[in-house]
Amino acid sequence: MNPDAQTDFGNDAIEDPIIEITGMHKWFGEFHVLQDIDLKVGRQERIVICGPSGSGKSTLIRCINRLEEHQRGQIVVDGIELTNNIKNIEKIRAEVGMVFQHFNLFPHLTIIDNLTLGPIWVRKVPRKEAEDTAMHYLEKVRIAEQAQKFPGQLSGGQQQRVAIARSLCMAPKVMLFDEPTSALDPEMIKEVLDVMIDLAREGMTMLVVTHEMGFAKSVAHRVLFMDYGQIVEANNPEDFFNNPQHDRTKLFLSQIL
Repeated sequence: MNPDAQTDFGNDAIEDPIIEITGMHKWFGEFHVLQDIDLKVGRQERIVICGPSGSGKSTLIRCINRLEEHQRGQIVVDGIELTNNIKNIEKIRAEVGMVFQHFNLFPHLTIIDNLTLGPIWVRKVPRKEAEDTAMHYLEKVRIAEQAQKFPGQLSGGQQQRVAIARSLCMAPKVMLFDEPTSALDPEMIKEVLDVMIDLAREGMTMLVVTHEMGFAKSVAHRVLFMDYGQIVEANNPEDFFNNPQHDRTKLFLSQIL
């Protein structure tokens, strides 16, 4: 561990975490991609994770719903430890929504069918109820009029808003966002960020990997900076951006701001 790195990262102030990661390590073969990660996420807390490419940001959030498997340490989500127990993995995935860079919509299904598939098959929700919920969230992300179209008929920004609505239809307790705007044209980024800001205002627990620092400043409770598989620095947005403590953070911010 970097001797200059902070150690508590604001974790000590969180008494009832919905996510608690302790001493977590992850390797890809010989590559030690995550090193001794300790992180507590409070209920309704919003955390933005930033850092250079290859720093482990996406791998960290993918470990939280077992899209990647950690090899050492502990991850507990809403009181359930993430192990090889398939039932625990399924329980956690039912509570944790994820939105990726690429929208991962089923191209042969209409928008509303993309949204109802999970609730009907995983949560056993009756179709009419699932469709009502889907329309509610399509209205929330401001594209209810697109319900009967196919993904290929929508812009990238619209497809990403569909992906967010699809996650919300599963009634998650936590939302993970892995660079949700990085594949979008600049004019489409704002429409996706606006939806995410609305979610934040409603109290959704969110972990967001992004380089959108304006979003971090306006929405995050904490901003984490990662480098070489470690959390180097974490602080509230005002102190993070105005008074970074580590040279590596200062260099990163000087390059992107």
